[in-house]
Parts: sequence; structure tokens; C-alpha cells
Amino acid sequence: MSKHYDIAILGGGPGGYVAAIRAAQLGFKTAVVEKDNLGGICLNWGCIPTKSLLKNAEVYDLVSNHAGDYGLSVEGVSFDFNKIIKRSRSVSAKIVKGVEYLIKKNKVDHIKGFGKIKSKSELEILDSEGNSVDSITADHIIISTGARPKMLPTIPVDRKHIITSTEAMSLEKQPKELIVIGAGAIGVEFAYFYSVLGTKVTIIEMLDSILPIEDNEVSQTLEKNFKKRGIEIYTSAKVEKAEIENDIVKVTIDINGEKKILHADIVLNAIGVTGNIENIGLEELGVETYKNHIVVNKDTYRTNIENVYAIGDVIGAPWLAHVASAEAIHCVEKIKGHNPAVIDYSSIPGCTYCQPQVASIGMTEEKAKADGYELKIGKFPFSASGKSTAMGEREGFVKLIFDAKYGELLGAHIIGAEATELIAEVGLAKSLEATFESIVKTIHAHPTLSEAVMEAAANAYGEAIHI
Repeated sequence: MSKHYDIAILGGGPGGYVAAIRAAQLGFKTAVVEKDNLGGICLNWGCIPTKSLLKNAEVYDLVSNHAGDYGLSVEGVSFDFNKIIKRSRSVSAKIVKGVEYLIKKNKVDHIKGFGKIKSKSELEILDSEGNSVDSITADHIIISTGARPKMLPTIPVDRKHIITSTEAMSLEKQPKELIVIGAGAIGVEFAYFYSVLGTKVTIIEMLDSILPIEDNEVSQTLEKNFKKRGIEIYTSAKVEKAEIENDIVKVTIDINGEKKILHADIVLNAIGVTGNIENIGLEELGVETYKNHIVVNKDTYRTNIENVYAIGDVIGAPWLAHVASAEAIHCVEKIKGHNPAVIDYSSIPGCTYCQPQVASIGMTEEKAKADGYELKIGKFPFSASGKSTAMGEREGFVKLIFDAKYGELLGAHIIGAEATELIAEVGLAKSLEATFESIVKTIHAHPTLSEAVMEAAANAYGEAIHI
């Protein structure tokens, strides 16, 4: 007889395992079905291990190229590529074990296997060979199967010469030349990592700037930094095809009608992701999908099928772990009968962990103008920050965008040291509908990087002290 649960969750990533833990906290008998390690792509092959790699690159760059700036003399600096990769895998393993502990602590059943929805109340469990080995029933089913790298026939991924982000963080040998197709956060982070270690890196982006969803000034600043590092960048460039010839990849691009052929031993396909909606029973059950993601009501995260819900990357953009976790908690609390506030998707922080770091929330200047707002814009360069100067990291700025009529914060864009940490202050301010005045009148400790947020707000209204 099938074991019965109040809530069964399909997928154990940042959406799935968070949903499971919150469900258990609320008193639901809960199971999470996951064929691989808990933690999903984020903890195993994404967010966590990549940050380990990036920290390695940051430390190496600091010691090998900037030690003298701090009065330090260091000779013979080198690195072991395989040890860098090994450290990354070790960091990932530790975090995954932590999630496994939390699942056990909260008395959630972890069912290993591939889950397939048989009805709105039943999940079939398949083994690695696709054989049915078990089934469970549940009052509510939450789909959190995540996403995977998007593939194009013109860029034939063989996971050896043409790779995805998964292979990029576990290569046995450092590439001499790397072409990165796609300049979103994933592409930019790997471009930074490999270039610091000495790989000749080329970035190809179809749109007109790297990090194309970021504010134009931020993208331009990062592009200048990357070019100083020796990274070659092609924007407004369409990849026509990638071909493997004698262990070398030949990439043909079109830039405004002009053809150019590039060569590298490794090509990273970083053009985006697509939802994992195949072979989990959606068609048979009649769950509505659109462009490779599941359609949900974003007040409840319910699909068009009663008692079947979906959260995280599988429901589409923004494809961010923290969004999946927020949706997980919201969904489960709704099932419990609570009334959590609807998630404000205009206030989701986005972070890119290259150096300098990039972080943003809310509207870009371009979007705010397009929406008809009259703006007050404040900028504060880190070159004017005492803490940044003391740290030796003076590149970048904080840019805040306010509605001139009411003084409400519409967006924030940061490039520079610890930008991914600084964005939290702005996120809290935006969630509370802060005005420029409330930010300026909040006393910030000195010397800190966060003072730049206060100064940028003051600058928008001509009140900045230090510029």
C-alpha cells in the first residue's frame, strides 16, 4: 500500500527542500522526491561551488597582481587547477550534507528516485533505469524540478569541447582558450574565473552589452574592466554555428552582417536555461505549460490542476535560487491557510559574483524612463569612499533611482567591492517603500562601504557631502 503524505514535493533544490522544511514546520507530513543529491543545481553545480571557484580566483588575483599595493612581497605565486576544482567540490559536499541534516531534523522523508505524477494525488517513483519501484500519495503535490542549460542545434554540446556550466566547474584540465557564448551572470562569472587563471577568454553576446539586463552604466563599467583583463568581447554578435575539428572548436559569428571565425579548445554554452518539464507526467495530467515552463497562479502557485503546485525555475524567470525559496515558503503557507503577502517580483535582487561584483534591484534608469517616471538619480563612486580606499578597491559606484514626484526608491545598481552584500540594505529599503530621505537620515557607520548607499541617495537631491 502506498505511503500517504500531506505534501509531496518533486525535486530537492532550493525550492523543493525549503518547501519541505517549511511544510514540516507547519505540521504537514512531508516527503521530498529527488533522484540526485539534495540541494539541486544550486548547491551541487551552481550557486555554491561557483562561489568557491570565484573566491579562489579573487585571492589569486589579489596575491599575484596586487600584493605590492599593500606593501607585501610575494614571490613564486602559482596555483594547482585540480586543487581549485577539488576545493569547490568539497565546499558543495559540505553544504549538501547540511541540507540532508536539516531534512532529517525536520522529519521529512527523503525518497530517492525519479518522480512522475500519475494523478493529482499520486507520484510514481522510478529508478535510474526508468523502472517503477514505488509510489506515494499526497493531498498536495508541489513541482520543483528546476531548469537545465538551454541547448541550440547550432551549438552541439558534447560536454568535452562544447560544455555547459556543469562541466565548466569540474574540468580536469584548464583550457588555454575559452569562448563563452552568452554574457549573463553565468557566462560573466566563468569568464572572470578562467581569465584570472590565465586562460585566454572571449565573450560572445547577442545583445548590445554584457550583463544585458543590468543598468547600462553598470554593464559598460564591467566591460571596460574585463577588457583591461584581456578578455575579448563581442556584443551584438550572433553565433551561427560551432563546429569541432581536431579537438578545436570553430565558432562562426555574425556581427552586423560581417562574418568572423573564432577558435578555442573549449566553448562554454551559457545562453540561458529551460524548465525541466519533460517526462514528469504533466501532459498526461493536463498541467498547463508555456514555452517550457509551468503556468501558475502567482498568489498560490497552484497550476490549473487542483492540489498541484509549481515553484522555482520550472515556472520561468527569474531563474534564481532565492526566488525559488521565497516561492516555496509562500506556496506552503498558502496551503496551510496563512495569508502571506504576494511576492513582489519587481523587488528581487540579482547578483553577479565576478570582480568587481554587480548587484541590482528594481528598475534600471532606462526602464524607469520608458515607464514615464520623472527621475532623481544619485550616484556615489567608491573612489570617494574612505573604506574602499583603505581596502584598495576603489572601482565602481552605487546608483540609486528615485521617483521625483514622491521620492520613492525605484531601483538600485551597484558595481564594486561587496556589491552582492550591499544590495540587501537597498532591498529592505525598497520593500518598506523607503524614500530618499529615510535612507539619508539613517545614520550609517563610518567607515563602511554602505555609506556609499547613503551618499548616493543624498546625491540624488543635491545633498551629498563627500562628492
